[in-house]
Amino acid sequence: MILNTDSSLSAFPLNLALASQQPSDPQSPGNISGTIVDATGASVVGARVRLISKDQSVRQEVLSGENGEFSFTNVTPGRFQITVESAGFAVGTCSGVLQPGQSFRVSRIELVVASPVTQVQVMPSRAEVAEDEIKEEEKQRVLGFVPNFYVSYIPNAVPLTSKQKFELAWKTSVDPVTFGISAAIGGIQQAQDDFSGYGQGAQGYAKRFGASYADGVTSTFIGGAILPSLLKQDPRYFYRGSGSKRSRVLYAIANAFICKGDDGHWQPNYSSILGNLAAGGISNLYYPASDREGAELTLENTLIGIGATAATNILQEFVIRRLTPKIASHSSSNP
Repeated sequence: MILNTDSSLSAFPLNLALASQQPSDPQSPGNISGTIVDATGASVVGARVRLISKDQSVRQEVLSGENGEFSFTNVTPGRFQITVESAGFAVGTCSGVLQPGQSFRVSRIELVVASPVTQVQVMPSRAEVAEDEIKEEEKQRVLGFVPNFYVSYIPNAVPLTSKQKFELAWKTSVDPVTFGISAAIGGIQQAQDDFSGYGQGAQGYAKRFGASYADGVTSTFIGGAILPSLLKQDPRYFYRGSGSKRSRVLYAIANAFICKGDDGHWQPNYSSILGNLAAGGISNLYYPASDREGAELTLENTLIGIGATAATNILQEFVIRRLTPKIASHSSSNP
């Protein structure tokens, strides 16, 4: 018998054995599959399944099939994470390490029903809304420095509380510009020798300054805080800013006689009218006796005050707004 000694044939088994010992390609892609179920074990169909690699470089997304099955093919080996989202369920996750060329079967992913979310909408109180609006109004200054606090550019502004009415009157009264205006008026009166009973010199000027400041503070507190609180009226002027010029002029003049109540309805402006009367009557206590004319002067000053209010309102409609840099004109929502 002749034996075949062909070296290529005799080497075949050895070569095959060596080939089987060669390590696989470390970058050889693999597959990942699994099943999505709910707490009862029923399949979850249409769940959104995302595959993310550890370094965030690989992202795949599929929807679970009719049996809750999903699979990812051609996946780069390495650590991975799977997230599952489906309406009505909390997000499910799982992770693992895919070996080169491996078909990885993840454990069954069970989704739990999401806890109901109770939405609580916290609405600010009317007083809080009004406080925010006042803070914006206190930034309103004509030419950047003259207080313009008693004007609302918000048509549906929330009514002020009594405390807020007094706070607004106080901040107006102690504003440096208020003192400056009183000082200027006192100087003019001294130069013209008005209220001669006060005399001249520093003492006379101090009395004129004090009387002028007292007039303003008395009128502000009585007509802007005390009576509005008692009568439930809003002491502010509500800017209109629209319509014909004639209608805006008439609106501005009318607002010297009417005002908004705390209920939002228009009503006679008792606070301003009675405030001017009261301030005029009180002024008789500190003006020189020779310059007091009793009821006649009080009535005259009241009419002058009403006329000044109407004129100021007209300026508010056509001039002052343009000269006021910071204006609170956002919409207000009444809670």
